[in-house]
Amino acid sequence: MQSSQYINQMHTADKLAEEPWPEDAKLYQPYEAEQILLPENASCLAVKAYLKMCNLPFEVRSCSNAEHMSPGGRMTKLPFIRAGAFLFAEFEPIVNFVEQKEMAIGSWQDEDEKADMRTYVSMVENIFTMAELYISFKNERVYKEVTAPRNGIVFPWPLSVMQNSSKRSNALRLLKVYQWHDLKIEDVIYKVGKCCAMLEDKLQESPDTPFFYGEMPCELDAIAFGHLFSILTTQLPNMALATTVQKFKRLVAFCQFIDEKYFQTRCI
Repeated sequence: MQSSQYINQMHTADKLAEEPWPEDAKLYQPYEAEQILLPENASCLAVKAYLKMCNLPFEVRSCSNAEHMSPGGRMTKLPFIRAGAFLFAEFEPIVNFVEQKEMAIGSWQDEDEKADMRTYVSMVENIFTMAELYISFKNERVYKEVTAPRNGIVFPWPLSVMQNSSKRSNALRLLKVYQWHDLKIEDVIYKVGKCCAMLEDKLQESPDTPFFYGEMPCELDAIAFGHLFSILTTQLPNMALATTVQKFKRLVAFCQFIDEKYFQTRCI
């Protein structure tokens, strides 16, 4: 079902390619202070960073049922954007839609560099999202003290219990599909560390420029920032992911740069 929804989003994007970016585009997400979970926050922040890098106008709409309003997706289903009468959910479909309108960052890259960049994007999305889901739903203390209370806060009892059970089942199923379900926390940290090391090495290929591929941003900058910044700034009972990312000083500096340039929050 999710695969067919994902394909439908791509077909919709093709139809809208010739239309201008709507001035009233709206990005929908859960409430940040009370409700949003780590993997959802990372995905939403990545999309917001990308749209800001493209200098495209959009309005953020927070609502309690954002996930259930979403047209679907491969992982978090969030955020989703309403562009006119059409909806696009998650990072890749939204990026594809923008690219078809020739408004995208990274248009200066040649085909080889784009292929290289998209390999990194896929790695970042898969590894960090799985690690975020793992710590949020497999770690009992994080689940009981953070994930369940935040996910269930917008529902009355006993509906909150049912929603938490369903949400956790879906997360564990996704971890199983990607073969993360049976990993130990040490294995997760190892994977995150390896991903961070590869990202830091990529940054160091152009040490005098602020972005991964030089003086201008591309989609890797947006998705890496979304995940890294969310991990660094989200307070959990188990901070193993943040502690791992903090070891990579160039990545932390990269997050500070993107945050100050596009969000002006200086949160790290």
